[in-house]
Amino acid sequence: MHEVAVLASDRISPFHLSVPSLVFGRVGAGEEAGSPYDVRVCAESPGIISTPAGFDITVHHGLEVMDTAQTVVIPSWRRELPLSSPAREALHRAHARGARIVGLCLGAYAVAASGLADGREITTHWSAAADLARTYPAVRVRADTLWSDDGDIVTSAGTAAALDCCLHLVRADHGSRAAAELARRLVLAPHRSGSQAQYIPFAIPDAAADDPIEHAMVWARTHLDQAIDLDGWARTALMSRRTFTRRFRDRTGSSPQQWLLQQRVDRARLLLESTDDTMDRVAADAGLGTAVNLRHHFHRTLGMSPAAHRSLFRSHSGQALSSRS
Repeated sequence: MHEVAVLASDRISPFHLSVPSLVFGRVGAGEEAGSPYDVRVCAESPGIISTPAGFDITVHHGLEVMDTAQTVVIPSWRRELPLSSPAREALHRAHARGARIVGLCLGAYAVAASGLADGREITTHWSAAADLARTYPAVRVRADTLWSDDGDIVTSAGTAAALDCCLHLVRADHGSRAAAELARRLVLAPHRSGSQAQYIPFAIPDAAADDPIEHAMVWARTHLDQAIDLDGWARTALMSRRTFTRRFRDRTGSSPQQWLLQQRVDRARLLLESTDDTMDRVAADAGLGTAVNLRHHFHRTLGMSPAAHRSLFRSHSGQALSSRS
């Protein structure tokens, strides 16, 4: 029996708290056959835990269940909530004896706060990624993946991705067949294509008069359908090519060329979601040149084809896309 300890905290989302029990508790040939997982919800102070859903939850176990668990799951977390010394010590004890530590959605905050992921890569909901990176600079934060599995440290993006992550763990523990059967019962895709990068909103920030790099970034975003050479781009910031490249990397963490390619893919994503334009037209308007280039860079960045992405968002929106001549 694989013991799973799920850490609940005050004001936790009932949905997030239920995900580990929902997934791990239904593994097997049928619910009547029992699951190979023993899931126990625990809290630093057992008793009544409040939720933002208008009802409370009673937790019967304390942190001691972490001392024997093979997997410890933190299904969510409030950003402003500090990780207490008892909880941190319990996580360290579990990890030291080989337990797998899993942070779902904002549970990555608690994983980062524990120090167990220092120098390593973790994932969280895209909207919290920048804040998590600022708050815990010792970790590398991914905002473009549905989940990250580093063996002993596993983290996921938000809400539905928590289901994907737990299903992945079942696949790792018991094989693809068990995961596929479970996914069928839960009416889930056994493995979702793409990444959460496809859900990150595209926006153009206001130009900052006192920031020449920001000004150059805004200028580039408004000229994506045109050829942009590095020397001409640097001149918009009144800098030499060399100085511009150095300052741009300091400002964004990437080279101007890498950043520009990401903006072009983002523009293509927006056009695919909001228009019925042909792939050649989308590629041209995004500055990617041809449909072949569009497919290559889109798949490399977002993990799915442009056509699949358009189909996904069309089915989700339920609305007719605008068509341009």
